[in-house]
Amino acid sequence: MKNFKKYYIIPATPEEIYKALTTEITIRLWTGDIVEIDPRVGGEFSLWDGSITGKFLELEPDKKIVQEWFFGEEEQSIVTIKLHEHKKGTSFEVNHTNIPDEAYEDIIEGWDSEFVGSLIDFYTEE
Repeated sequence: MKNFKKYYIIPATPEEIYKALTTEITIRLWTGDIVEIDPRVGGEFSLWDGSITGKFLELEPDKKIVQEWFFGEEEQSIVTIKLHEHKKGTSFEVNHTNIPDEAYEDIIEGWDSEFVGSLIDFYTEE
């Protein structure tokens, strides 16, 4: 199992980013795909037509989201997203722990291009 931590800058406020990660219609807009989400502690979610599934462990509006991502029978994979104000928008800190070794490269590519990349594109194109 591996861990990944990275900071990104997204040209939107922490409030906008939090909403983009917890509101079904907004997630559909930036992912362009089917989404199911129940944004409450213990609530489950499914993004990119089921490519990412999990549940919410902690929600601190406009500041922090902690999720458990499911990878079959593996140990739980935990994603912690912290949002901080930044002069260019929001500093988006992701800390993803317990990533299965065989999925590590794909997960990192997904964070850069699909997940955060899509958010950056969404807020840059507005």
